[in-house]
Amino acid sequence: MNLMTEKIKNRRKSKIKKRFYLRPFYFLLFTFYFLLSCTSQPSDLRKLVPAETLVYLETQSLGKTFASLTDGKAFQELAKSKPDFSALENIQIAVAVTDFETSEKQITDEQSILNFKPHFVAVADTHTWEWQTRGFVEEKLSTFVKENYGETVDVQISDKNGGKFYTWTATDKRQIFAFVKASQIFFGNDETAIEKCLAVKRGEAENLLKNEGFARFDKAENALAFGYISPDGVAQIANLAGVSTAINATEDAGGRSFIARVLPQIVQKTTREIFWTATKTEKGIEDKISISLNQEVSSVFKETLVASSQSSSNAAEFLPADVKSATRYNLQKPQIAWRSLLLVMAKNTDDLSGKLLINFSNSLLSPYGITDAETFLSAIGSEILTAKFDVEGEKTAVIVDVKNAENVKKSIAEIDFKTQPENDNIWKSKDGNLTAAFVENKLVLGDNESVSRCLQAKQSGNNFTKTEYFQTFTNAKTVAVTFAKDSDSAKKIVEALTELKDENKTGDTIYFTETRFTDKGIERKTVSDFGLLGTILEQFEN
Repeated sequence: MNLMTEKIKNRRKSKIKKRFYLRPFYFLLFTFYFLLSCTSQPSDLRKLVPAETLVYLETQSLGKTFASLTDGKAFQELAKSKPDFSALENIQIAVAVTDFETSEKQITDEQSILNFKPHFVAVADTHTWEWQTRGFVEEKLSTFVKENYGETVDVQISDKNGGKFYTWTATDKRQIFAFVKASQIFFGNDETAIEKCLAVKRGEAENLLKNEGFARFDKAENALAFGYISPDGVAQIANLAGVSTAINATEDAGGRSFIARVLPQIVQKTTREIFWTATKTEKGIEDKISISLNQEVSSVFKETLVASSQSSSNAAEFLPADVKSATRYNLQKPQIAWRSLLLVMAKNTDDLSGKLLINFSNSLLSPYGITDAETFLSAIGSEILTAKFDVEGEKTAVIVDVKNAENVKKSIAEIDFKTQPENDNIWKSKDGNLTAAFVENKLVLGDNESVSRCLQAKQSGNNFTKTEYFQTFTNAKTVAVTFAKDSDSAKKIVEALTELKDENKTGDTIYFTETRFTDKGIERKTVSDFGLLGTILEQFEN
């Protein structure tokens, strides 16, 4: 990680561009053109990829998966018509990431481009005749390669391993490869990875089912798609996430370096594997992500991050009806939960970093103006409501029940509560950017505009409790539940599938995410119109 930590520079002096290569998923879109299908027994694609695969994604029926994205309210409001994907129902596709390549290109002394590139193989079983499969590769897939690599791309076709091997080479020497035999296609940006898959197919190497963690994974029978990240995959993704998080978290070079170094350590030492399953429900697509933690960490979290049994308060009356996103934390003992999180993180990094992490932990709540997290959390009730009013997350507020008003005030150093309040127990910081309002037994804390909107929502009665989402938001018996509204994704997803009814019209996608802590780790369940599948498909329009 030396390259990662030392090359991260202040955003004012440099601009690092991240490129996340999502080309494997483009392969799904172009399969639309492949409409000649016949019936045969489904293949177990897990037996066609190496045991050391880092990330694995699969759908057993491309047609069923795409059709599930067209049933929601957002799609029906924006789409001109509902596509028929029945011809794709027999097509199976899996994507295996076998490695991640990180490179940095120095543009100037103060500017660089950081690239994250996965080495992948997309495995498809079309359940068609070989001549049909080859026709798709030589026409549709070749066209796709030319659109992305340039019209002058050169293609070489050779006989290999009893099938046809295709190599496309761009003028800048970038290459992409495909192998076709019978009804199966192996397509990827790494020839070695394809060769490994073919060795697995011939029985000369172990397949993914050899991985004990994956073998234990019990996917739902009606799953639209499922995925797996191995321990080695978690480790490599943690390195990439450390850099990305550091860049977005702060402009301070020292802070970025610390995050990029410490975050991967914590994730790698606490997290074992990650499993994902997408299923269709009456409320939308349900994405269930299970994060398997080591036994010691999962035991600590299960004991300390426990949902309170008390019913919700009236805090949602302070949420405007048009809030962008809101999270309700419902903890038996917020202060104990906070301590356990910090201690687990500190224990799973080096001693010096652990001490620094605890010393600077108060900065994690600084967006809400809280300078002493321990004191604040000891003086409030079980329910903590946070709200965001913009995409960037700069307009925020927190709403809590107050048990000890004096300690709450002590935890907010930016405001001098010894001065007279401006109006009805409302104080502002000296710079005028932070507002704290004590209303009934509640504290509303945040930037001036956000707090003002919360107070208006309570006073007018036109608040979140009047929306159709209120019951789902408040009745969830979990440690945390999040409501979020996305105004940009729906249009892009619909455009990737069909024509828009109106180019100028946009629609909201609603998400509900519940978080639980179990014997094995963390379980997050999200219900939405398009799910993670839609997020993947959205990349086609980016």
